[in-house]
Amino acid sequence: MASPTEQQYFQTYYQSPYFFSAKVFAQGFDMEILELQHVYRQEQRHFLRLLDAIRLNRIDESDLEDLNERFMPDFEPGDHYITLSARNATVDSINQRELSKIREPALYYTAFVGGEFNPQFFPTELRLELKIGAQVMFLKNDPERRYVNGTIGKIVELKPDRILTQILKPDGALEEIEVDRAEWEILRYKMNESNPDKIETEVLGTFEQYPLRLAWAITIHKSQGKTFDKVIIDLGRGAFEHGQTYVALSRCRTLEGIILRERLRPNDILTDERVVEFFEQHR
Repeated sequence: MASPTEQQYFQTYYQSPYFFSAKVFAQGFDMEILELQHVYRQEQRHFLRLLDAIRLNRIDESDLEDLNERFMPDFEPGDHYITLSARNATVDSINQRELSKIREPALYYTAFVGGEFNPQFFPTELRLELKIGAQVMFLKNDPERRYVNGTIGKIVELKPDRILTQILKPDGALEEIEVDRAEWEILRYKMNESNPDKIETEVLGTFEQYPLRLAWAITIHKSQGKTFDKVIIDLGRGAFEHGQTYVALSRCRTLEGIILRERLRPNDILTDERVVEFFEQHR
């Protein structure tokens, strides 16, 4: 993350925070565009069309009506539903409320932190509080491919050195998985002193913890890159960042898997016109 001085410099030196505002583009840099065409998360053509309309700021009243058919303010979620909220306070409130409903004793798992690792970038809690029956989300892909980053599960056994979870597989079957600790690294990239054309990496810090977090709710921001089957979207007072609504909706595989706590409004569709303009000029 940039320091306040660096942030101020970037804001005064560049026209936008996007890559296409780099000075090299003003110097005549000609970039070859490669557009990825295949969508892996969603397959429904109607849902894909709605997502494209939001992404390109082309959504109309009919599209909003289609999306708002998923408005169900009184819906009571069962297992494996996760709420995506725009605000940290809402997420924390939901997770603590649901955890407090479980009468099982809590166990705590402390992370091992080495070197320079800014707490702002901790992938999960430094002191992870869990209970049997708690809904959790995996935060890394499993090398054995039993789960991926974003898989939802439930704690079924807890010991000081053992966590057993249960996940719902795509075929509807339940599978129990013992979770191992995982490690994250903070890297710094630097130029090789003897070879300026070579970039090297240096590990600045490490964070070792069970790759889990409470997952009755997470922020839309932290849901980026993840895929869910059952999602409740809670925008509260409304979206306040470009692309926020698109990210929330596009985390789910199907339109039928989405529940809206509030109706979507036109001003919830925030798209940065600078991005759309660049896309249109180079497609």
